[in-house]
Amino acid sequence: MRMKNRIIASGIFLLTVFLFSCKDKSAFTISGTIKNPSSLKIVYLLEADSNQVKVIDSTTLSEDGKFKFKHEAPYANLYKLRTGESIYDLIAKNGDDIEFTTDLKDNTHAYTITGSDDSDKIKEFNRISNFYGEKNNKVVAEYQEKSQALGKQSDSLLKIYMPIFQKNMADYSNAVLKFVNDNKNSLAGFYAATSLDVFKYEPQLVAYADEIKGSFQNNPGVQQFIKQMERAKPVSIGHKAPDFTTAGIDGKPVKLADYKGKYVMIDFWASWCMPCRQENPNVVKQYNAFKSKGFNILGISLDKEKKDWQKAINDDKLTWAHGSDLKGFEGPTEELYHVEAIPSNFIIDPRGNIVAKNITGADLEAFLNKTFSKPQ
Repeated sequence: MRMKNRIIASGIFLLTVFLFSCKDKSAFTISGTIKNPSSLKIVYLLEADSNQVKVIDSTTLSEDGKFKFKHEAPYANLYKLRTGESIYDLIAKNGDDIEFTTDLKDNTHAYTITGSDDSDKIKEFNRISNFYGEKNNKVVAEYQEKSQALGKQSDSLLKIYMPIFQKNMADYSNAVLKFVNDNKNSLAGFYAATSLDVFKYEPQLVAYADEIKGSFQNNPGVQQFIKQMERAKPVSIGHKAPDFTTAGIDGKPVKLADYKGKYVMIDFWASWCMPCRQENPNVVKQYNAFKSKGFNILGISLDKEKKDWQKAINDDKLTWAHGSDLKGFEGPTEELYHVEAIPSNFIIDPRGNIVAKNITGADLEAFLNKTFSKPQ
């Protein structure tokens, strides 16, 4: 009897191994249950890539609220389930058997998901995102309510609520950076990283891209991000600023090397760029406040017509040196510094190192105050 029991036990073990090994590795499945579906009839499966989110499949909900998808995934990727107005994130790869449950009567849109560890992590990231999103929604709603009561937008109100909004965004970004650091081996960490402001957090994103090289090699979104950060790295904070020579507004050569041993901000802008023109009064203010302390500016215009460039310089009272190749984003200086949007700026210290990048408004003033309050 003992021998027979061993044979039976061994048979069960081998059958389990066999069944597990026969699991379909060429696709993933999502088996779902929707409680209280009301009039919901169709569930959609969406796929996210680096450029868009698109519907890739749909299925009819059964009378008892069940549905199932089977889909081939060329690589692990972010997918979304859409049930009416609600959308749920998950990460799937071939071989995953995912179980999903939600209740459409739940206003919090809570859901449970098993069979994909990365999907649990993307839920964690969404909790962070939703928490800070709700905080800022309340700030915006309160500001709008008080503005409507006054019958106009108020600078004094803006001075109260804008710092609160900005602090919430800073707290959110710090929480995301921690999440990314804790989940470097998960696609959830990557999708969280892409929610950060690439202008403000470029040094952290460049470092993160270095750390995930060799990972997620089949995912084109990840590989595109790594390449983008590799391009940005030579002109990111902490690196030597590449030298260049361009034509000045007076036709004479303008060189970055002329500012060796000085603080200089390379300011990329254009006459046709409204955000640039709106920022110019602040740049003028900061230049006038700090030029006597050693702050210089070299404006690089993306204009293509010299008369437009000259008129904007005169109109905005930009009294520092100016240069341009008059070739827009295709100019050699713009390509050297990988300028893909304006306004864009690079602050270079007396040793030729990039010490700040893409800072405007109050952030620029704060940086200059901090820099020039130190012994030079």
